[in-house]
Amino acid sequence: MNNYYELYIKINPAIEDDVANICFEDLDCEGVLMEEQKFKDLEMTETSRGTLKVFLRSLETPTGIDVCEFIKSKREELLRNGFTEDELGSWDCALLEKENEDWSKKWKENWEVTHISDKVVIVPSWLEYNPKETEITVSLDPGCAFGTGTHQTTQLCVVGMEQYPELIKGKKVADIGMGSGILSIIAKKFGAEYVYGCDNDPTVIDVAKENAQKNGVECEFELGTADMVNDKFDFICANILHNVLYEIMPDLKRLVKDDGVISLSGIMDNKKDIVLEAIKNNGLKILKTNNMEPWVSYVVSK
Repeated sequence: MNNYYELYIKINPAIEDDVANICFEDLDCEGVLMEEQKFKDLEMTETSRGTLKVFLRSLETPTGIDVCEFIKSKREELLRNGFTEDELGSWDCALLEKENEDWSKKWKENWEVTHISDKVVIVPSWLEYNPKETEITVSLDPGCAFGTGTHQTTQLCVVGMEQYPELIKGKKVADIGMGSGILSIIAKKFGAEYVYGCDNDPTVIDVAKENAQKNGVECEFELGTADMVNDKFDFICANILHNVLYEIMPDLKRLVKDDGVISLSGIMDNKKDIVLEAIKNNGLKILKTNNMEPWVSYVVSK
């Protein structure tokens, strides 16, 4: 059996989900551990929080450069998109070659059932879970998905859904920048009649379709952006970077029905002024503000 590689990346834990997505999307990645913990007498004595542990089958990169150099190049892209040094962390890398020891299963050991709200439970596909009558479950394989549903920005969008159930059940929902389709799946399980999702990343479309199929729901997913959509929706999820939200706010306003709402997420607290300016410039009203430090989300309407 071939050896495998462990890549360690030092990051700001606030963006761990985003860095994990880069690894799944661009590297020959089998899985990512966000954090490892050690306990003694029921007290945590050690944690790896702030260092991602990435399991790689090979050292291939899209550009053919060294893995650590490639990771640094992705960090530079985020810096150009408005993130600060502190928000990202150093992204210093270390790479170890390891003998194969059933490593394709080893990374799964730290994954567990996650309650992202009182009603929504993310269940890794290899685990069993008996939900309460009031719960819905989303089955995912985090080793293959672009987004696991556990990130605060996803949870904030779910909070928005739960605040306006009358605009979900039996209604039309859009998920702009849907990634792995988690929010679309949740909307459908909350009773949405029709769910549409789009993303400008061609690699996530099949992932989202597979996730929907695994969960027994029907959603329409396609490659595209907000400006290409010609429809009206009762509820819109837009869990995207703050600078993208600023750019597409006019399209989000165009797509939402007069009595509908938009849940804006993916906003770091120290970048919220950029989004607030776009909300004001487009004549939208803030109905709800939801927080999970260091993230903030807004539910807005016309």
